[in-house]
Parts: sequence; structure tokens; C-alpha cells
Amino acid sequence: MIDLTHFNENNEAHMVDIGEKAPTQRVARACGYINMSPDAVKYIAEGSANKGDVLGIARVAGIQAAKQTGFLIPLCHPVALTHVRVDFNVDVQLARVKAVVTASTEGKTGVEMEALTGVNIALLTIYDMLKAVDKSMVISQIHLEEKTGGKSGTFTFDNSLENLNY
Repeated sequence: MIDLTHFNENNEAHMVDIGEKAPTQRVARACGYINMSPDAVKYIAEGSANKGDVLGIARVAGIQAAKQTGFLIPLCHPVALTHVRVDFNVDVQLARVKAVVTASTEGKTGVEMEALTGVNIALLTIYDMLKAVDKSMVISQIHLEEKTGGKSGTFTFDNSLENLNY
């Protein structure tokens, strides 16, 4: 059985002590999807939404969210990010947008949570900007794609699992 690091010997939640860890280069990439109606995805593809540049605003929201992760998730350490990148892939045929967030730092703890938080908020921002067109949008399949650095080394998501429903 794996010991969960956020619990002490009395099974009480606590913030992990990273004081003795050596800083290393750490990178994490996460992604997720928002499925929507053909009309909604057309607003993104054509850049014709009344509220403005949907993906531009979602990109800034994803970056901002990654930077705020330590304040949003109770036991996360505030991380000095060295870079956050938010990319989108608009698939008009499938009427969906894929958001990919890559977060980097040179530090004592990983940036998986920062990448995952960035994806969630980027996709929620797309929902917020297009909800007048389609309230039935579905956000799904948010997951860590890859992470490097730190004690646990490299992790790569098994892409054959991407279409499974957990």
C-alpha cells in the first residue's frame, strides 16, 4: 500500500515538508476537453463571439489559475512558476476544444496541480463565454499527460485510457 504524503502517522491531513528536498527542473502537462454544439464551436472557430476573443481570454484565465493553485487547493505549496503555456486545439468536426496547459518550475515540489488547475479554469472560461449559445457544454477527460522531474521521475499518461469513463 502506498503512503499518502498529505497524511501524518495519525492519519491527520498536513502540508508535506519539502524543506530538505533539492530543487530540480519540473514540468507538467495536463489536458482536457469541452464538447459543445456546432453553433458554439463556430463562434470560436470564426472568432465571432460578442464577448470577444474566447480562446485569448481562456488562455489568460488558465495562466492566472495556474499561478493561484497554492491558494485554491488547501495542501498545495505556492510554487514559483517559471513558465505557463496554454494551447487550444479547436475541432470543428467533433465540436470540441482541447485545452493543454504546461507548467514549469525549478523547485522542491511538482507542478502537476498547477497544470491541472490551469486546464480546468481555461475550460470553465470557455463555458462562461459561450453559455448564452450552449448551456449543455460538457467538460471532460481532464488528466495529467506527462510530468518530469522530482523524486518520482517521469510519468506519461497511457493514451489508450483517454476514452475510458472512470
